[in-house]
Amino acid sequence: MSTLQSSTRLQGKKIAILATDGFEQSELLSPRDALLNAGADIDIVSVKEGEITGWDEDKWGEKVSVDKLVTNASASDYDALMLPGGLFNPDTLRQDKHAKAFIDGFFGAEKNKPVAAICHAPWLLAEINKLRDRTVTSFPSIKSDLINAGANWVDEEVSVDQGLVTSRSPADLEAFNAKFIEEILEGKHQAH
Repeated sequence: MSTLQSSTRLQGKKIAILATDGFEQSELLSPRDALLNAGADIDIVSVKEGEITGWDEDKWGEKVSVDKLVTNASASDYDALMLPGGLFNPDTLRQDKHAKAFIDGFFGAEKNKPVAAICHAPWLLAEINKLRDRTVTSFPSIKSDLINAGANWVDEEVSVDQGLVTSRSPADLEAFNAKFIEEILEGKHQAH
């Protein structure tokens, strides 16, 4: 595939990345850059205005500008959703009713848009009961939580189940990014 084709294949697609302070830095920046390089428009959506700060292995990392508050965002405005992990980020978001409602808007019979979640981010999907009978992977420490939420947990680099893309950790980012882009190109999926 030529560089031109590669850089425009997601042209016209709008992707939301939902995050707050404590997102795992590489798990937001790498997918964001891959999506931008493929021609997508990206909005960083958050529960707070201004900037959010990443977590870089064992210390605070880069700041990322927020494009839209989750209270002003609607799933209907986006073609797909990406959820970065980290410990603090998903734990904070899963306690926010607006964040949960926003995520929920990507699922359902008429919607079922591609959603990607890496590392600890599948916690958010367990919180809104979207994992029952779904095959997913995650950071191993939340395996039991996901199984208890009804998921079929697998220890794989990337898992795809009807537009739901999950991966375990930053080591899986290359495969995660590629599969998410593939799912966006496929569009809406059958309701699960």
